[in-house]
Amino acid sequence: MLRINNLTKRYGKYVALDKLSFDIGKGEIFGFVGPNGAGKTTTMRIISGLLLADSGEVNVDGVDATKNNKELKSKIGYMPDFFGVYDNLKALEYMEFYASIYGIAGVKARKLCLELLDLVRLTEHMNNYVDDLSRGMKQRLCLARCLVHNPELLILDEPASGLDPGARFEMKEILKELHDRGKTILISSHILPELVQMCSHIGIIEKGKMVVKGTVDDILSARGTAKPIIIKVIDNQEQAVEVLKQNPFVQNITIRDNNISVLFKGNEVEESKLLSKIIQSGAFISSFSREVSDLESLFIQITKQN
Repeated sequence: MLRINNLTKRYGKYVALDKLSFDIGKGEIFGFVGPNGAGKTTTMRIISGLLLADSGEVNVDGVDATKNNKELKSKIGYMPDFFGVYDNLKALEYMEFYASIYGIAGVKARKLCLELLDLVRLTEHMNNYVDDLSRGMKQRLCLARCLVHNPELLILDEPASGLDPGARFEMKEILKELHDRGKTILISSHILPELVQMCSHIGIIEKGKMVVKGTVDDILSARGTAKPIIIKVIDNQEQAVEVLKQNPFVQNITIRDNNISVLFKGNEVEESKLLSKIIQSGAFISSFSREVSDLESLFIQITKQN
């Protein structure tokens, strides 16, 4: 869906993007992670046709984004980190105004706008003035605006910025629904735990370069920080440890009281076999689970190295 190759952008002597390259497959939710000034927003603006690159290639669903701006706009829905709204319009009027920009009017526009307002949970607020909406509602309204022309690729720059936990949860659920409808989503955020739950792939950018990219599990595993298995043993811990020592997928064993932490390189099938053997050994197990992934620690580790 999106392919970026050797993308470069300079502001005077400052290099914002340094031969940045990555691609996003159709239907992925791609989390774009990086510290302030890493180049996330610059990249998103170039992809959206709002900023010219100095060099490099950007291809969106077969369209050269550096040359065919008109066709590009039909394929992309862009939601910036800071956006403007027309405060003297009601939410439904606001949506119909944007529908008219894309040549959609009358009954067709009204039907489309009502469907989109329902998607973003704003139906009951459609007659409220935009100025009276909460920040979270305005964020969702702007997301609905991005969907008026049914784009294939959504580019969302910090869509949960400044939202309370409840509003972030609503935004996350809407994005999951859009993913289920086949949309490809590029999303930047500093709220890393939520990206882990929501995204199929993650890319970490630092100083204008992509330093690591892949699925969350693959990234953590490649960096030697794979999620360990935590086993709580309430009796016969020695038998459990002996089984772990004999397993070829076990690379590290740490014991703290009744808990055994294991760096395990096997897949889910091998996990199931391991649990079965531990139980057969006579050890009494009260819990056996993967530790929650720690993308934040990985992010700090990577950015410090660069």
